[in-house]
Amino acid sequence: MARRHEHEEHANHEAWAIPYGDLVTLLLAFFVVMYAVSSVNEGKYRVLSDSLVAAFRGQPHTWEPIELGDKVAKSRTDDNVTGVNPKQALSFPKVETAPPRDTAAEELLQGQLRQMTDDLTEALQTLIDKDLIRIQRTSSWVEVEIKTDILFPSGSAAIESDAVQILERLAGILADRPYPVRVEGHTDDRPIRTLQFPSNWELSAARAARIVRLFEERGIVPGRMVVAGMGENQPVADNATTEGRNRNRRVTLVILGAPPDATDPRPGAPQLLTPAAAPATAPDGLPAPAAMEVTG
Repeated sequence: MARRHEHEEHANHEAWAIPYGDLVTLLLAFFVVMYAVSSVNEGKYRVLSDSLVAAFRGQPHTWEPIELGDKVAKSRTDDNVTGVNPKQALSFPKVETAPPRDTAAEELLQGQLRQMTDDLTEALQTLIDKDLIRIQRTSSWVEVEIKTDILFPSGSAAIESDAVQILERLAGILADRPYPVRVEGHTDDRPIRTLQFPSNWELSAARAARIVRLFEERGIVPGRMVVAGMGENQPVADNATTEGRNRNRRVTLVILGAPPDATDPRPGAPQLLTPAAAPATAPDGLPAPAAMEVTG
């Protein structure tokens, strides 16, 4: 009986490709699913990043705010709700200027301020000629600047006897007028350290308060007056010179006739003006108000 020959099966050398392909497909599907169900939390990542930077290099340099918790995806419409841009919503409101004044009332006010300026100039002309007092007027207020050398002894808030007459003239002119009066005390930059005045703040405020007390005794309503101690912080001249220090030691009376216009300089602000000529521009580079008048 003839013997049957068994056929040898050929080995498949590419059989590994089938499970490998299945494995790659499963891995791809796994990572796709993981990516779909997860979201990167930028806030936590930034906290971790900044913590590592702070530990190895010092303080972190992230300037943007760090968001904690899950980050909520925003659609493009969230950035512009009802036509309002977020930058516009965060912008600061504009400062409202004083409303337009009635023409007749404005003319009346200007006439009263002009008359008050003339009365002050006439009463103090001798001291104005000696450059001891300066008077300036704008459309809203009148400022009277008095050097403290003629009012107070050095380092003191006691009014000189000769200065009482000067202040009484001022009080007589201001008592019959309803305008608010702010009395500001100013010093030079030389420090003072006494038991009564530990610094120039106390000295300047005490001098202004003493003048207000005298004005009250001479008939000016207390509710119209305000005391302000400026110390050496608003100089109008260079403290490096003797003349500059003398100029900076002053008491300023600001008589406010109406809320300041947008074009008016701030009442009581340093005005580097001389009797000979006023500068064409203000200290900030803005045109000087045409309505300002300086006497003395």
